Amino acid sequence: MRLFLYLFLLLTACSANKNFKSLGEEYLGVQYVSDPLGEETFPDTDPLIRRDAFDCVTFVETVLAGEDVNTLNKIRYKDGEISFINRNHFIESDWLKNNCDIVENISSNYANTKIRTVVIDKKNWLKKKHNIDSDFKPEIVEIEYIPYDDLIGLKITEPLIVLFITGNSGKNDKLGTDLAVVHMGFVFPDGTLRHASSKAGKVVDVNFFDYAKELKKNKNNLGITLVKIK
Repeated sequence: MRLFLYLFLLLTACSANKNFKSLGEEYLGVQYVSDPLGEETFPDTDPLIRRDAFDCVTFVETVLAGEDVNTLNKIRYKDGEISFINRNHFIESDWLKNNCDIVENISSNYANTKIRTVVIDKKNWLKKKHNIDSDFKPEIVEIEYIPYDDLIGLKITEPLIVLFITGNSGKNDKLGTDLAVVHMGFVFPDGTLRHASSKAGKVVDVNFFDYAKELKKNKNNLGITLVKIK
């Protein structure tokens, strides 16, 4: 109930702001650090919450949680149960599904869409990257996205979460699994993308369409998924 109340108040305040840009505004300029959060215990001893460093995922999660660690844990972990194995590591198979009560893929409301089919092999990833044995089976996930060619004329009407979708780029060899979602942030009706950028080294505002235009130059980058905050 606390999470729903917070999101309602957050979106109400955002709607009252003529620039629609209150989400995460207080974190502009905060440094980018890869994987800054953990469970405070092996195998990831990083803290459960930080306000001085973000990667793209933890930035979105912390903003949605309003800096409340209990709410953050409900977003980051399946059923809010804190453990490395239980963390929503993969946006495609974990994060979107386990947070379906607060977010929804609404890409088809904005433009023509396609489907990216991805096979998430969490068992192989856990073993290859973290030397952890598990009994997860490979999971086939379909994620709906808007191709970059169909962004022309796109008009965002509310603050949304945006996911950036890529094709198979050999990540199986490096990570032990395929990936579709490789970045995320917030996009606003005025065309601003707010995200924790590894390239900039901090949380920044950039022009969303210029950013997408650059990504489109790589043929393996497919498009975007627009996610509504319920």
